[in-house]
Amino acid sequence: MRILLSNDDGFTAEGIVQLARVLSRRHEVWIAAPDSNRSGVSNALTLDRPLYATEMGPQRWQLNGTPADCVHIALNCLLPHRPDLVVSGINNGENMGDDTLYSGTVAAAMEGYLMGLPAIAFSLAARGWPHLDVAAEMAVQFVDRWFEGVRVHELLNVNFPALPATQHRGLKATRLGRRHAAEPVLPGRDPQGRPVYWIGPPGKVRSADDTTDFAAVAAGYTSVTPLHADLTRIEAIEALSRRLGPGTASR
Repeated sequence: MRILLSNDDGFTAEGIVQLARVLSRRHEVWIAAPDSNRSGVSNALTLDRPLYATEMGPQRWQLNGTPADCVHIALNCLLPHRPDLVVSGINNGENMGDDTLYSGTVAAAMEGYLMGLPAIAFSLAARGWPHLDVAAEMAVQFVDRWFEGVRVHELLNVNFPALPATQHRGLKATRLGRRHAAEPVLPGRDPQGRPVYWIGPPGKVRSADDTTDFAAVAAGYTSVTPLHADLTRIEAIEALSRRLGPGTASR
């Protein structure tokens, strides 16, 4: 199977290096990843400057852009043939709940999904990639189980608990949980005395019942959440049409 691999931690990040190594045992792996950390950029595309793809080796490029840039350019210009699957990660830290809206890891996978390909975002739910070797092996097993054979046009967000293999409890289908609002912004001053601001850390978990990704990972399961790109709140359309008044089409 031909796989396009990307991430948001950067071309040299441990997560993508390890994942590429294990995927390459059985699959044809192509990499297009940012030249530096682009965490938190979501689905941004770079439109105000040119982008460069620097070849780092056979089937390997780093780009001076966002994760979505990398996948977009790779699929349109760099790969000679369309891949079977787009994979993003393994991310340095979780991408669960509301965090998925900001995640460059999820965005790289979503860009492939928007271009008609099945895609998976892999994350390891602890900073510093503890037990990365276990997560990488599980990622390969997941790819082989889920996407070989019939190609399913699907976008999956997968979060591994940071545990040794013997403590993993298996896979669990989940929905996204919710967090409280982010912690307060941290104001300060730069060396010239100008005001500067740091975005605070994510808020605490608010919704984490047994059906959520937060609960699954906390219990030792690998969380698998199906995502889609349609943000429409379908159940609100009829009520909105009534409020807008006569003559408004609801469909």
